[in-house]
Amino acid sequence: MAPPTQPIRYLEPTQQSGRAFVMRKMQGNVVMLNLLRLRETADYTANPELAPKAPISGAQAFDRYIHHTLPFLRASGGDLLFLGTGGPLLIGPENERWDLAMMVRQGSVESFLDFANNAAYLAGMGHRTAAIEDARLLPLTQIGQTS
Repeated sequence: MAPPTQPIRYLEPTQQSGRAFVMRKMQGNVVMLNLLRLRETADYTANPELAPKAPISGAQAFDRYIHHTLPFLRASGGDLLFLGTGGPLLIGPENERWDLAMMVRQGSVESFLDFANNAAYLAGMGHRTAAIEDARLLPLTQIGQTS
């Protein structure tokens, strides 16, 4: 009998998915729909310089990420449209859950990329990495939107 395999976790875009995002040539506002599954205890192994003195929950680490991120997001012309608690799906696999849903608006793909590559913003990304066990990110544009 084969050993059980670990489920695939998605935390960052791949080079291929990033290229496909840019190649979509989306015009106008872009809304990023985030589905997030949080760790019970935040894991700061990859960013020990950001780790608090005592262990914190994934939710607390994500709060630190949001607090760090909002000024950079808003300075880039973006905004947090929605952040809410999730749970089990109404339609979908019974064993799948998403702890948070978040919608972030940016004025364009270019402004999103500028924001996502801002060195000061990236300095706090370790809080997100520590907080999240698994994620999905779906870029959306409004039907009938003009540029």
